[in-house]
Amino acid sequence: MAEELPAHLAATRNRAHTGARLVLRGMALNAFFAVVKISGGLLGHAYALVADGIESFLDIGVSFLVWVGFNWAGRPPDREHPYGHGKAEAVAAMLTALVVFGAGAGVGWQAVAEIRHPRFTPHWATLVVLAVVITIKILFSRRLDQVGRVTASTALGAEAWHHLSDALTSAAAFIGISIAVAGGPAYAAADGWAALVASVIILANGIRIFGRSLNEVMDIAVPADLENHVREIASRVPGVSSLDKCRVRKSGLSYLVDIQIRVSGMLSVRDGHEIAHAVKDALLSSPLLVSDVSVHVEPV
Repeated sequence: MAEELPAHLAATRNRAHTGARLVLRGMALNAFFAVVKISGGLLGHAYALVADGIESFLDIGVSFLVWVGFNWAGRPPDREHPYGHGKAEAVAAMLTALVVFGAGAGVGWQAVAEIRHPRFTPHWATLVVLAVVITIKILFSRRLDQVGRVTASTALGAEAWHHLSDALTSAAAFIGISIAVAGGPAYAAADGWAALVASVIILANGIRIFGRSLNEVMDIAVPADLENHVREIASRVPGVSSLDKCRVRKSGLSYLVDIQIRVSGMLSVRDGHEIAHAVKDALLSSPLLVSDVSVHVEPV
């Protein structure tokens, strides 16, 4: 029979499973849209739409990396990983950024070739495909972003931006194809220019995702509001006279806290130990997504 996890670790695992399910839905959505975009682009002679479809296929592989990261990050601490596996989520986000960056470079290379040697004027029907894609992608991106904020997930936030960038590239393609359709053969290169704009958006998105995930891997300081909430909860515990150092770092879907509390020097070691445990329990049971707390006791 599997050992039951403590509530705070079970909550982290549940957040990981929630994220993983959303990523799987995104993979299915990208697979469908990739086929629609590439088919529509080839039939409608719209390179910007084909490039958008290729990027959607690459998105499936990227989302798979994120899905693996979520499943790994949801594992509880073990002997080899006493602080848990949360960093796997940030690593997945970094890999996502690298693949996104490569996709942007590839799309940009092909876009330049299309600008130099435009071949066909896109068909107006491709605009209908893009309008549907843009609408659904924006709605799904918002959903991912909302869940990412609630679960403190860097990877899910990266996925939200990834889907939003897909919507933006589709919007760029929509503009370029519209110009090409309205202007005729003389404006056929507008399709390629749209793909080039899309590649720049993809590259910028990759840089942004990589920066956020790298900051997490490097244990960048959490927002001041979060640290202040941690201090507030700890200071309300009976027996805590004041607080000294408080360090909080993000680890995947949760936060790790190192805090120093000051208690009366007249208390016994046992009493000081019990106060430290009360501080730890208060933080673990708070809504701040804390998964582990180290408390150091100082006498006053």
